[in-house]
Amino acid sequence: MPTPWANPEFILGVIAILTFGGILRSWVRAKHGLPDHPHGPQGRGRRHQAAGDGEEVARLKAENASLTDRLESSEDRLAVLERIVTDKSYNLASEIEALRDREPKLGDRSKTI
Repeated sequence: MPTPWANPEFILGVIAILTFGGILRSWVRAKHGLPDHPHGPQGRGRRHQAAGDGEEVARLKAENASLTDRLESSEDRLAVLERIVTDKSYNLASEIEALRDREPKLGDRSKTI
């Protein structure tokens, strides 16, 4: 009497079900932004970490904080410059021309150094 699992159709059916299940699992994980391998590329078990990784992570975190601070200060400076340039009373060219056209007063004898 032949066993039902020795049948080629049964084996192909099991392979098809497992393949479809793997594809479905990968699609759901990708849809939710999860990594393809839940335990990382090493598989299950303890994560192998090099001895210098902790120091490198600390250095990268410090560098990240420094760069974030620089970016925030640059954004603040840019906001001030945008406010100056877009100010309606700001008219640098006319102010410079007004200073050029101004006649020095005879009574003003102060010198600027």
